[in-house]
Amino acid sequence: MNRCTQWILAGAAVLAPVLQASAQDAPASQVTGSVAVVNDYLFRGLSQTNRKPAVQPGIEYDHASGWYIGAWGSNVSWLSDASSSAAPISSSVELDFYTGYRGSLGADWSYDVGLYEYYYPGTYPAGFTRPYTTEAYASLAWKGISLKYSHAFTNLFGFADSKHSAYVDLSWNKEFSSGWTFNSHVGHQDVANTPGFSYTDWKVGVTRAFANGYSVALGYYDTNAARSGYTNADGHYLGRATGILTLSKSF
Repeated sequence: MNRCTQWILAGAAVLAPVLQASAQDAPASQVTGSVAVVNDYLFRGLSQTNRKPAVQPGIEYDHASGWYIGAWGSNVSWLSDASSSAAPISSSVELDFYTGYRGSLGADWSYDVGLYEYYYPGTYPAGFTRPYTTEAYASLAWKGISLKYSHAFTNLFGFADSKHSAYVDLSWNKEFSSGWTFNSHVGHQDVANTPGFSYTDWKVGVTRAFANGYSVALGYYDTNAARSGYTNADGHYLGRATGILTLSKSF
C-alpha cells in the first residue's frame, strides 16, 4: 500500500502483547455525541463556509475493545460557491463517516488508527472531479502532545489526479487550570501532483469546559496557502488569519 501501512502493521506486531494486556482494563461500551456552533467552519485552516457560521452534530459508538465508529456533519458552501449557470453545483452539506481503533500504551502514551470518509451529497456537472475523499490515519500521543498522519487513497477534495496526498498534524493541548486548556497546532497539507496548492496551517487557542458537557473555545488560525489558489468566486481568501469561536455540548 504505502509506508504508512507498513508502519501500522509493524507497530501492531510489536505492540500486540501490550494491547492484549490493556484490553482487560478497557471501559464499558458507550455511545457519545456532540453538537457545536462555530462562526466559521475551518478545515485544515481553510474556510469551508465562506466566513459564515456552521452547525456541526456528531455521534460515535465506542466499543469496550477500543474499536469505534462514528459520523459527523456540517453545512458547507465551498462547493456551491463555485457554482455557475454553465456548471451548476448544489452540494451544501458535508457528511463524514469513520471507524478505527484506539488504545493506551501505559500511563502516558496512546495511539489511534482508522479510516475516514468525507462525503458531499449533491449534484455536479459533467467532468467535475468529485470531492469525496477517503483517508487512512494513524496517530501517536504522549500526554498532551500528538502526531497524526493522514493519507488519501482517493483524489483529495476535488483536486484532479491528487491520490496519495497527505496531511501531517502536530498538536499540543495542556490544561493549565481547572477547566481551562491551552490548544496549539501546526499542520501541513501536501496536495499530490498539484503544484502551488500545498500549504501549512497553524493555530493557538484556549478552551473553557463547563459542567454537563458544555464548552467554549476561542482560537486564532492562519495559513500560508497561496492566495491565487485559495481565493473563491466572491474574492474571499479562504486561508486568511481569523479568530474562531466554538460553542459546543457533548452528551
